[in-house]
Amino acid sequence: MKLSRRRILHLAAGTAALSAVPRFASAQAYPTRLVRIIVPVAAGGGVDITARLMGHWLSERLGQSFIVENRAGGGSNIGTEAVVRAPADGHTLLAVAISNAVNATLYDKLNYNFIRDITPVAGVIRVSNVAYVHPSVPAQTIPELIAHAKANSGKINMASAGNGSSSHLAGELFKLMADVNMVHVPYRGQGPALTDLLGGQVQIMFATTPGTTEYIATGRLRALAVTTATRAEALPDVPTIGDFVPGYEASQWYGLGAPKNTPTVIVDRLNKEINAGLAEPKLKARLADLGGMVLVGSPADFGKLIADETEKWGKVVKFAGIKLD
Repeated sequence: MKLSRRRILHLAAGTAALSAVPRFASAQAYPTRLVRIIVPVAAGGGVDITARLMGHWLSERLGQSFIVENRAGGGSNIGTEAVVRAPADGHTLLAVAISNAVNATLYDKLNYNFIRDITPVAGVIRVSNVAYVHPSVPAQTIPELIAHAKANSGKINMASAGNGSSSHLAGELFKLMADVNMVHVPYRGQGPALTDLLGGQVQIMFATTPGTTEYIATGRLRALAVTTATRAEALPDVPTIGDFVPGYEASQWYGLGAPKNTPTVIVDRLNKEINAGLAEPKLKARLADLGGMVLVGSPADFGKLIADETEKWGKVVKFAGIKLD
């Protein structure tokens, strides 16, 4: 029997529609098994803690285990690439952080393009850094710090958790926008950097809030300002750098992503449940304990944040000539 061209096209369309049914049904039933959240850094940091809190929440809401798997190494690139190569079925997710945006410029060659290869799911929190100075520094405010730095150009040591870290980038952005010259001293993590700041070997650090605010009450460090555009809940009496340096903003932020081509129905369901968690008082309080402000929004909102931050920090990396250790 000879079939007309119209009949052939009709049958082909029907076959394609039937083949899509199992994929759609699977997405509707998501998740069908354990879900891994890959954290591309070592356990214990802000992104790890945030991922564990969200994993517990999603496990309760969706009836399947969401477990955290730490795959540290390569400045977060090893774990990120593992998710890029994973099946796009929603059962492997990535704990996304500012390092993903920075690495696009910091590394000359990556085996993936983050914006192209990772689908944004949802933001979770934004965490401020704090401009801490050792008590030996005479400055009590950001304007006084700027004046002191200008009067002592190249003599003030600025600690960071390492080249390309959020503390490094926050400091470099401050140097750029305030037009001051401070000497960057990179450490292998925030802990060793804080030890030397407390000891007075370095004078300033733009440290993250978790685990550092206790030093303010004891007078071991002086908090001059936070780096976010608005004041931090954990430090309501501390002003923002932007109050004195217009337009300044730097922060850590955490969220979740998935491999590209993950079905929209899965991404939207995860986004809905994460946003519900960000509105739940107990979980919101736990996140606030990290110094975080919730990032409620759509996948597109989180995607825009990633794109904007990639462009912003790319300029800072190039301006400061930041190189890897």
